[in-house]
Amino acid sequence: MAVEYREWREGDDLALLEIWGGPETLPAQQFRAALAPSSNAPWRRCIVAEDVVDGVAIPVAAAVVHEASLHPERLWAYIEVAKDHRRNGIGATLLTMLRREAELAPSGVSKLRSKVEPGTPGAAFAAWAGLAPIQRSQLVVVHPEALKLPVFGDGSEEAASEQVEDLATGSVELSDVVGRYYTAVHHWDNPGELGIPTVQRMFLDDLSGAHGAVVLRAPKASAFGTGVPASRKGKIRAFAVSYATGNADDASEVFLGHEPALDAGDAAQAVGELLALIAYQHPVLLEVDDAMAALRGVLDPLLAQGKAHVEGADTQVVSD
Repeated sequence: MAVEYREWREGDDLALLEIWGGPETLPAQQFRAALAPSSNAPWRRCIVAEDVVDGVAIPVAAAVVHEASLHPERLWAYIEVAKDHRRNGIGATLLTMLRREAELAPSGVSKLRSKVEPGTPGAAFAAWAGLAPIQRSQLVVVHPEALKLPVFGDGSEEAASEQVEDLATGSVELSDVVGRYYTAVHHWDNPGELGIPTVQRMFLDDLSGAHGAVVLRAPKASAFGTGVPASRKGKIRAFAVSYATGNADDASEVFLGHEPALDAGDAAQAVGELLALIAYQHPVLLEVDDAMAALRGVLDPLLAQGKAHVEGADTQVVSD
């Protein structure tokens, strides 16, 4: 076997797809989209390994490393080698080449991170390469009526409408709490500065797939202190942003979070009450990291009781 290495060229995606077949894991499916010609804006370096047989070069592996505007303190990296060419040093050589490229990243960042599914060849290679897990993520489907509906205030429709509100995804108030929540639960991989425009673009505008939001508010408060009738809306305690799905029968994909200033008990209560509402009649799909303590605390008992289930395999973020 004579292996040569070169930069990615147009058409390599089709050639490699023919050799690789379908993606073995969800991270592989996601990362394949990052395989593209090298560029400087955004910064990306992509390398292809070819097996040369009788003078004919056949792409059998590829690797990419690139900067990220979100979570900028590490570079994303991915390597895939055709099954019949593994354990021949190709992946190790590509990793060495990626690390050399990473040293030249304009941001000055050189630490690598990737995503793997536990128990797969990718996870074994990452462990061999010294990339250790820094976070676990799961896709959890919550079944209808998994939680008892909450009662707000005196139990009247008016009391409920004061605390549960459909909110436009363009709301600055919503963008603010979504951004602060995302930052708080990603302390393990700093997302960088998340201004309102960035939050809108990443999570809330049409291009993100967002098509609706509902919030759970604290009870109405008075702007003039106790003894004066309450008239001002309460602050957002929890939010749920829904995203378009391909089939009406599929579980609704939802980003569920809370005001990060809430203490642990209040946060768990807020996300639990809002989850009970949005999953009352239709299943809900949530992506949850172990760092999302309040949501994890609500979901774990539901998983144990069979009122929710994990969709697919766990995903681990691994890093230097």
